[in-house]
Amino acid sequence: MLLPLSIVLLVLCAVLALGAAYYLLRHSLIDDRLLAVAGLLEVGLLVQLVVGLAHAGDIGGADGATFVAYLFTVVIVPPFVVFLAIKEKTGWAMGVILVGAFVCAVLIGRLEQVWGMAHA
Repeated sequence: MLLPLSIVLLVLCAVLALGAAYYLLRHSLIDDRLLAVAGLLEVGLLVQLVVGLAHAGDIGGADGATFVAYLFTVVIVPPFVVFLAIKEKTGWAMGVILVGAFVCAVLIGRLEQVWGMAHA
């Protein structure tokens, strides 16, 4: 995969998680700033999906299936958690965003691991 893209995505996950933690401590709801970070993360994840699918043939067998599953799963997480945070009008909304950012970071890390194992 593109390591620079993965690093940018991990930084966006960290920014989203830190913002959500800050809002959680302040008992604030989601606003345009967090939506913008989540939107940037989603755009980057869509780029990663296209690049990953273009190179998915390089990974064979079960690792290839795992790689593609991770690619599609990580793209679904940010819109899902943002939707839940918008609908949830309590302080737990930011907890959902925080967990979603962590899940995205873990999945991006796993994508890099699977890619690295296939090209080692």
